[in-house]
Amino acid sequence: MSGLVLVLRPEPGATATAARARRLGLEPIVAPLFAVRPLAWDAPDPSGFDGVLLTSAHAARQAGSQLARFLHLPCHAVGEATAAAAGEAGFAELRIGAGDGAAAVAAAGGGRLLHLCGRDHIPLEHAAAGIERRIVYAADAVAALPHEARRALAGGALALIHSPRAGSLFATLVDRAEAPRSHIALAAISEAAAAAAGFGWRFAAAAARPRDEALLELAAQLCQTERQVRE
Repeated sequence: MSGLVLVLRPEPGATATAARARRLGLEPIVAPLFAVRPLAWDAPDPSGFDGVLLTSAHAARQAGSQLARFLHLPCHAVGEATAAAAGEAGFAELRIGAGDGAAAVAAAGGGRLLHLCGRDHIPLEHAAAGIERRIVYAADAVAALPHEARRALAGGALALIHSPRAGSLFATLVDRAEAPRSHIALAAISEAAAAAAGFGWRFAAAAARPRDEALLELAAQLCQTERQVRE
Protein backbone atom coordinates (compact mmCIF):
# COMPACT_ATOMS: atom_id res chain seq x y z
CA MET A 1 0.00 0.00 0.00
CA SER A 2 1.45 3.30 -1.12
CA GLY A 3 0.15 5.67 1.56
CA LEU A 4 -2.66 6.80 -0.74
CA VAL A 5 -6.05 7.04 0.94
CA LEU A 6 -9.29 7.54 -0.94
CA VAL A 7 -11.62 9.99 0.84
CA LEU A 8 -15.21 9.28 -0.21
CA ARG A 9 -17.23 11.31 2.29
CA PRO A 10 -19.05 14.48 1.17
CA GLU A 11 -17.83 18.01 1.74
CA PRO A 12 -16.98 19.78 3.95
CA GLY A 13 -15.99 16.65 5.88
CA ALA A 14 -13.86 15.40 2.98
CA THR A 15 -11.54 18.41 3.20
CA ALA A 16 -11.19 18.00 6.96
CA THR A 17 -10.35 14.31 6.56
CA ALA A 18 -7.80 15.09 3.85
CA ALA A 19 -6.08 17.61 6.12
CA ARG A 20 -5.87 15.09 8.98
CA ALA A 21 -4.54 12.47 6.58
CA ARG A 22 -1.72 14.76 5.42
CA ARG A 23 -0.70 15.44 9.02
CA LEU A 24 -0.26 11.68 9.44
CA GLY A 25 1.95 11.45 6.36
CA LEU A 26 -0.75 10.01 4.12
CA GLU A 27 -1.60 11.17 0.59
CA PRO A 28 -5.38 11.76 0.34
CA ILE A 29 -7.38 11.67 -2.88
CA VAL A 30 -10.78 13.31 -2.44
CA ALA A 31 -13.62 11.82 -4.50
CA PRO A 32 -16.96 12.25 -2.68
CA LEU A 33 -19.70 9.72 -3.35
CA PHE A 34 -22.43 12.11 -2.14
CA ALA A 35 -23.42 15.72 -2.73
CA VAL A 36 -25.27 17.31 0.20
CA ARG A 37 -28.05 19.86 -0.35
CA PRO A 38 -30.69 21.46 1.90
CA LEU A 39 -34.36 20.53 1.75
CA ALA A 40 -37.33 22.71 2.64
CA TRP A 41 -38.92 21.75 5.96
CA ASP A 42 -41.72 22.94 8.20
CA ALA A 43 -40.51 23.87 11.67
CA PRO A 44 -42.84 22.78 14.49
CA ASP A 45 -43.55 24.92 17.54
CA PRO A 46 -40.33 24.95 19.63
CA SER A 47 -42.35 25.08 22.87
CA GLY A 48 -43.31 21.45 22.34
CA PHE A 49 -39.76 20.17 22.68
CA ASP A 50 -37.20 19.63 25.41
CA GLY A 51 -34.21 19.37 23.09
CA VAL A 52 -32.88 18.96 19.58
CA LEU A 53 -31.21 15.75 18.39
CA LEU A 54 -28.54 15.95 15.69
CA THR A 55 -27.02 12.73 14.37
CA SER A 56 -25.09 14.41 11.56
CA ALA A 57 -23.18 17.66 11.17
CA HIS A 58 -24.98 18.15 7.86
CA ALA A 59 -28.26 18.75 9.68
CA ALA A 60 -26.79 21.70 11.57
CA ARG A 61 -25.26 23.12 8.40
CA GLN A 62 -28.23 22.60 6.08
CA ALA A 63 -31.24 23.35 8.30
CA GLY A 64 -31.29 27.01 7.30
CA SER A 65 -32.80 30.02 9.01
CA GLN A 66 -35.54 28.08 10.79
CA LEU A 67 -32.94 26.48 13.02
CA ALA A 68 -32.67 29.78 14.91
CA ARG A 69 -36.04 29.08 16.54
CA PHE A 70 -34.54 26.09 18.41
CA LEU A 71 -31.14 27.41 19.48
CA HIS A 72 -32.30 28.00 23.05
CA LEU A 73 -32.93 24.27 23.51
CA PRO A 74 -30.29 21.75 24.60
CA CYS A 75 -28.69 20.08 21.57
CA HIS A 76 -27.90 16.37 21.81
CA ALA A 77 -25.20 15.80 19.19
CA VAL A 78 -23.71 12.50 18.09
CA GLY A 79 -19.95 12.92 17.88
CA GLU A 80 -17.59 15.84 18.19
CA ALA A 81 -17.91 16.90 14.53
CA THR A 82 -21.68 17.19 14.85
CA ALA A 83 -21.31 19.08 18.12
CA ALA A 84 -18.85 21.48 16.49
CA ALA A 85 -21.28 22.16 13.66
CA ALA A 86 -24.10 22.67 16.17
CA GLY A 87 -21.96 25.15 18.10
CA GLU A 88 -21.18 27.05 14.90
CA ALA A 89 -24.92 27.13 14.14
CA GLY A 90 -25.53 28.85 17.49
CA PHE A 91 -26.55 26.19 20.00
CA ALA A 92 -25.30 27.29 23.41
CA GLU A 93 -26.03 24.10 25.36
CA LEU A 94 -24.33 21.11 23.77
CA ARG A 95 -24.44 17.54 25.03
CA ILE A 96 -22.07 15.33 23.08
CA GLY A 97 -22.87 11.65 22.74
CA ALA A 98 -19.98 9.23 22.31
CA GLY A 99 -22.04 6.53 20.61
CA ASP A 100 -24.74 6.50 17.96
CA GLY A 101 -28.16 8.12 17.73
CA ALA A 102 -29.80 5.53 19.94
CA ALA A 103 -27.21 6.14 22.66
CA ALA A 104 -27.74 9.90 22.40
CA VAL A 105 -31.50 9.48 22.83
CA ALA A 106 -30.96 7.28 25.87
CA ALA A 107 -28.53 9.81 27.36
CA ALA A 108 -31.11 12.57 26.92
CA GLY A 109 -33.08 10.91 29.68
CA GLY A 110 -36.53 11.34 28.22
CA GLY A 111 -38.59 14.31 27.18
CA ARG A 112 -39.58 15.30 23.67
CA LEU A 113 -36.82 15.64 21.07
CA LEU A 114 -36.81 17.16 17.62
CA HIS A 115 -34.58 15.02 15.40
CA LEU A 116 -33.24 17.01 12.45
CA CYS A 117 -31.88 14.52 9.96
CA GLY A 118 -31.18 13.60 6.35
CA ARG A 119 -33.48 11.99 3.83
CA ASP A 120 -31.58 8.72 4.33
CA HIS A 121 -31.60 8.18 8.06
CA ILE A 122 -32.05 5.52 10.71
CA PRO A 123 -35.40 5.96 12.51
CA LEU A 124 -34.86 6.33 16.24
CA GLU A 125 -37.32 5.31 18.93
CA HIS A 126 -37.02 5.17 22.70
CA ALA A 127 -39.54 4.24 25.36
CA ALA A 128 -38.67 7.22 27.55
CA ALA A 129 -38.51 9.87 24.83
CA GLY A 130 -40.87 11.22 22.23
CA ILE A 131 -39.05 11.83 18.94
CA GLU A 132 -40.37 13.93 16.09
CA ARG A 133 -38.37 14.02 12.88
CA ARG A 134 -37.84 16.70 10.30
CA ILE A 135 -35.82 15.94 7.17
CA VAL A 136 -33.66 18.98 6.43
CA TYR A 137 -31.13 17.75 3.88
CA ALA A 138 -30.41 15.15 1.23
CA ALA A 139 -27.13 13.46 0.38
CA ASP A 140 -27.47 12.53 -3.29
CA ALA A 141 -25.36 9.60 -4.43
CA VAL A 142 -23.20 9.70 -7.54
CA ALA A 143 -24.20 7.35 -10.36
CA ALA A 144 -20.69 6.05 -11.07
CA LEU A 145 -17.35 5.78 -9.35
CA PRO A 146 -15.61 9.16 -9.87
CA HIS A 147 -12.58 9.20 -12.15
CA GLU A 148 -10.36 10.31 -9.26
CA ALA A 149 -11.51 7.29 -7.26
CA ARG A 150 -10.84 4.82 -10.07
CA ARG A 151 -7.37 6.27 -10.60
CA ALA A 152 -6.59 6.17 -6.86
CA LEU A 153 -7.75 2.58 -6.52
CA ALA A 154 -5.61 1.58 -9.51
CA GLY A 155 -2.69 3.16 -7.67
CA GLY A 156 -3.31 1.01 -4.59
CA ALA A 157 -5.18 3.54 -2.45
CA LEU A 158 -6.86 2.44 0.76
CA ALA A 159 -10.57 3.35 0.56
CA LEU A 160 -11.95 5.12 3.64
CA ILE A 161 -15.57 4.21 4.43
CA HIS A 162 -17.28 6.72 6.71
CA SER A 163 -20.79 5.22 7.00
CA PRO A 164 -22.84 2.10 6.25
CA ARG A 165 -24.52 3.92 3.36
CA ALA A 166 -21.12 4.82 1.92
CA GLY A 167 -19.97 1.22 2.29
CA SER A 168 -22.99 -0.14 0.45
CA LEU A 169 -22.76 2.45 -2.33
CA PHE A 170 -19.01 2.02 -2.76
CA ALA A 171 -19.43 -1.73 -3.19
CA THR A 172 -22.18 -1.21 -5.77
CA LEU A 173 -20.11 1.30 -7.76
CA VAL A 174 -16.99 -0.87 -7.69
CA ASP A 175 -18.99 -3.82 -9.02
CA ARG A 176 -20.66 -1.61 -11.63
CA ALA A 177 -17.22 -0.46 -12.81
CA GLU A 178 -16.15 -4.14 -12.98
CA ALA A 179 -13.22 -3.44 -10.69
CA PRO A 180 -12.10 -6.57 -8.79
CA ARG A 181 -12.88 -6.31 -5.09
CA SER A 182 -9.97 -8.62 -4.34
CA HIS A 183 -7.56 -5.83 -5.35
CA ILE A 184 -9.10 -3.19 -3.07
CA ALA A 185 -8.52 -2.63 0.67
CA LEU A 186 -10.97 -0.84 2.95
CA ALA A 187 -10.71 0.97 6.27
CA ALA A 188 -14.12 1.65 7.82
CA ILE A 189 -15.18 3.98 10.60
CA SER A 190 -17.20 1.22 12.29
CA GLU A 191 -18.00 -2.47 12.09
CA ALA A 192 -21.40 -1.56 10.66
CA ALA A 193 -19.80 0.47 7.87
CA ALA A 194 -17.43 -2.41 7.06
CA ALA A 195 -20.28 -4.92 7.05
CA ALA A 196 -22.33 -2.78 4.68
CA ALA A 197 -19.54 -3.01 2.11
CA GLY A 198 -19.92 -6.79 2.01
CA PHE A 199 -17.23 -9.35 1.30
CA GLY A 200 -14.52 -10.14 -1.21
CA TRP A 201 -12.14 -7.24 -0.55
CA ARG A 202 -8.39 -7.63 -0.28
CA PHE A 203 -9.03 -6.83 3.36
CA ALA A 204 -11.42 -4.69 5.36
CA ALA A 205 -10.65 -3.29 8.82
CA ALA A 206 -12.75 -1.20 11.22
CA ALA A 207 -11.58 1.63 13.47
CA ALA A 208 -11.57 1.10 17.22
CA ARG A 209 -13.83 4.13 17.72
CA PRO A 210 -16.38 5.67 15.31
CA ARG A 211 -14.35 8.84 14.81
CA ASP A 212 -12.56 10.28 11.80
CA GLU A 213 -9.36 10.56 13.83
CA ALA A 214 -9.48 6.88 14.77
CA LEU A 215 -10.17 5.89 11.16
CA LEU A 216 -7.14 7.81 9.94
CA GLU A 217 -4.94 6.37 12.66
CA LEU A 218 -6.02 2.92 11.47
CA ALA A 219 -5.27 3.86 7.86
CA ALA A 220 -1.79 5.07 8.80
CA GLN A 221 -1.11 1.84 10.70
CA LEU A 222 -2.29 -0.31 7.79
CA CYS A 223 -0.15 1.58 5.29
CA GLN A 224 2.89 1.35 7.57
CA THR A 225 2.38 -2.39 8.11
CA GLU A 226 2.20 -3.09 4.39
CA ARG A 227 5.33 -1.02 3.72
CA GLN A 228 7.18 -3.04 6.36
CA VAL A 229 6.00 -6.31 4.86
CA ARG A 230 7.22 -5.28 1.40
CA GLU A 231 10.60 -4.30 2.82
